[in-house]
Amino acid sequence: MGNTNKRTNKDAKGIVPSVIRDRGFYATIFKIAIPIALQSFLSFLVVIADDIMVSSTSAGLFAQAAVAQVNSITALFTAALTGLVAGSSVLIAQYWGKKDMERIKRIFAVVMWLCLSLSLVVVALMKLFPTSIVGIVINRGDTEITSLALAYFGIVCFSYIPFAISTALVGMLRTIEVVRITMYIAVHTLIVNIGLNYILIFGKLGLPALGVQGAAIATLLARMSELVFVGIYTFRVQKGIDIKPRDFLVFDKAMLRDYGFYGLPVGIADAQWALIGMLKAAIIGQMGGVFMAANSIANSMANLGTLFTFGLAGGAAVVVGKAVGRGDYQAAKEYSKTIQLMFLMIGLLMSGIVFLLRVPFVSLYGSAANPDVYKLSLQLIAIVAVTMIGTTYHASCFVGINRGGGDSRFVAIIDMICGWFIVLPMTLLAAFVWKWPLALVFLATRIDQCFKWIIAFLRLRGNKWIHNVTRESKEIA
Repeated sequence: MGNTNKRTNKDAKGIVPSVIRDRGFYATIFKIAIPIALQSFLSFLVVIADDIMVSSTSAGLFAQAAVAQVNSITALFTAALTGLVAGSSVLIAQYWGKKDMERIKRIFAVVMWLCLSLSLVVVALMKLFPTSIVGIVINRGDTEITSLALAYFGIVCFSYIPFAISTALVGMLRTIEVVRITMYIAVHTLIVNIGLNYILIFGKLGLPALGVQGAAIATLLARMSELVFVGIYTFRVQKGIDIKPRDFLVFDKAMLRDYGFYGLPVGIADAQWALIGMLKAAIIGQMGGVFMAANSIANSMANLGTLFTFGLAGGAAVVVGKAVGRGDYQAAKEYSKTIQLMFLMIGLLMSGIVFLLRVPFVSLYGSAANPDVYKLSLQLIAIVAVTMIGTTYHASCFVGINRGGGDSRFVAIIDMICGWFIVLPMTLLAAFVWKWPLALVFLATRIDQCFKWIIAFLRLRGNKWIHNVTRESKEIA
């Protein structure tokens, strides 16, 4: 591919970056990005439908707030899980560039067992200490919200086990450009989860109305059917890699060491950032039901605005990783410049869309019945729109370019510093010491999105981000 790349020339002053014109570059990125974005969008529709259905029960926005706060705990587990899988992409993408299928299968086995072990430990903790865990994110003085959260939490945690296995399989297949399964799962989830939610939450087809418990049961059943679907596709249908269940019984210590050094930092970074997210939710949970409900709505809108961003970042990680894996570092640097420009434009576009859609989006939740929630939600989404430009740009760098280039340890360090030494302390001070208005407390939870793009830009100026992590390969000079 390196010989077929056609690039524009810089202008006389060297200000305009070169842009890749090779169709194969864009084909690879969008081949991966579009299915991921579609899956994320359909999953988003499922979450929105769940929220709207739950908020339509007799418990109203309190039920929605309860489910949203519990889901901040679920998000911690999900981020740890996806982080473990994303960590494997650092290695798999580069071995994919070398077409070393045997080592790819051994990495698959390592990651699968790590994900399954994590899910079993987490479920055990959640069943042993449910009240204490829920108490982290919801003020126990809010007894109605707490009881609803416990009813939901006690069931939905079992969905983590099948979800761990299917996420590991799908995430690793995606790195070797087997992406159709992503779209299939999205459609499956949309139909099964929303259908079951409607039946179980509201008591259709002769069944009792179960409210938030119905939503939890629907999620569990959907995850179980999803695992069956993914297993059949992985071992019987896809042709990208010849893998069998017995391949997961091979545990390569060398691959485990490589994963621990290059891949695990990604998992740790994602998990610690999700932990910070849960702690931010815990702070918000101490500030009343109105803030909890508005925060849930704003975060849903933020997820909508970044759907395509993280899909493209996944594609960027693969194209950059393949280039580094085959030793074409010049191509990797040219890809980096083009990807950064693409994401800057996408960030500006999505920021405008989120801002323009804020009123109709908030109205979907029936929040007009509560003027305080409605007004605060609009303010929080306006903040989301402004900070989204930085979010989109640094995501392209940290989640896409840096990880594909083997620079995961740097990303982990930056995330830890920003989260623990800037975002959390500022949020705590804003909420309980300075006693800022709620909208400014929310801004404090996203303050890192205003400056991380600068760090990302400076890191990619030289060659320090390029690390060939494959075995029997020369490091960059």
